[in-house]
Amino acid sequence: MIDIREIQTILPHAYPMLLVDRVLEMTDDTIVALKNVTINEPFFTGHFPDYPIMPGVLIMEALAQAAGVLALSQEGKRLVFYAGMDKVKFKRQVIPGDQLMLKVRIVKKRGPMAVVEAKAEVDGELAAKGTLTFALGDKIEE
Repeated sequence: MIDIREIQTILPHAYPMLLVDRVLEMTDDTIVALKNVTINEPFFTGHFPDYPIMPGVLIMEALAQAAGVLALSQEGKRLVFYAGMDKVKFKRQVIPGDQLMLKVRIVKKRGPMAVVEAKAEVDGELAAKGTLTFALGDKIEE
């Protein structure tokens, strides 16, 4: 299990864009991570004030970050560039109080490119799924 402090050393994201709270399981080609969705999320003030729903693009971003944890845990201190998504489907609304289970599996890896199948679930029910493509790159030194 990887806690938030270690995730912060792996991913370059910071609040409010860090969308992975904990890693529950990880193998060479899979990861299961958790995002606790709270009413305090800054996006809920505008999406929507009277009916808060987590934006679908942020669900996909959480899945991409989980994939980033998986890739960067293997590749070291490199950058992961989100290159695209395909076959994205949204099946359930995600609301405050939900625990978003992020499940990612690498299906193809060639050179610096990787393709993953990703799905987000709430209480075992599919919320979103899609295929994400990534490119690994060298970290820019300051």
